[in-house]
Amino acid sequence: MGLGMKVVILCGGLGTRLREETEYRPKPMVEIGGRPILWHIMKLYAHHGFRDFVLCLGYRGNMIKEYFLNYEAMNNDFTISLGQPNRIVYHGAHGEQNFSITLADTGQETMTGGRIKRIEPYIDGEQFMVTYGDGVSDVNIRALADYHRSHGKLATVTAVHPVSRFGVLLTDEHGRVNSFAEKPRAEGWVNAGHFVFNRAIFDYLSSDDCELEQRPLEQLAKEGQLMAHPHQGFFFAMDTYREYLHLNELWSQGKAPWKIWD
Repeated sequence: MGLGMKVVILCGGLGTRLREETEYRPKPMVEIGGRPILWHIMKLYAHHGFRDFVLCLGYRGNMIKEYFLNYEAMNNDFTISLGQPNRIVYHGAHGEQNFSITLADTGQETMTGGRIKRIEPYIDGEQFMVTYGDGVSDVNIRALADYHRSHGKLATVTAVHPVSRFGVLLTDEHGRVNSFAEKPRAEGWVNAGHFVFNRAIFDYLSSDDCELEQRPLEQLAKEGQLMAHPHQGFFFAMDTYREYLHLNELWSQGKAPWKIWD
């Protein structure tokens, strides 16, 4: 399947800041252009040749299971012969024909590091990828994987410049505004997910309450084992209802920078 590196997607969080959409569904199932954001993320990886997925389920995980169990029927025409035994023949082919998806229940309350620890049995290669189930980007996944292999350290994180939520004013000493930028890119870098890990990462993950972003990554950084892969392109995490509307607007206008597949 694909290029041999599995892609682990964290799908278990509550998404409380997007209550309008997540009260009834897990955040990765919130739709952009009629498709779950999770589907968009998987399409990005598949475009770069990575089609073997492990989904870490938690809050309302059954909805994600149902989505994939019904995927063929919902994305194809089909003929069904009723009776015993019933038989379904699917017509045509959707673009996700060669995806392999492992759906793993990693617990309701489990933290990100604990979720990854729980899917260790499903990781058979020396290296694997991890990302969040709520952000879209045009990260070059193939280049990311190559970078990880090239430096030989245990972990790679994709780094982006955050966009400020606030308009930035530059004023002179008299209080006159010299320039105004609505949503400038901030200085510095933030964690955009799209990790690549060596198997040894499992030794850094302890119990269910282990948060990947705290002790494990801090420890790796301290040991010089964490490398950053800078991404200057598009990245957008969907945290609020306003951001959800923004992504849907981009999609409906045909201006979605993350849609790099055909």
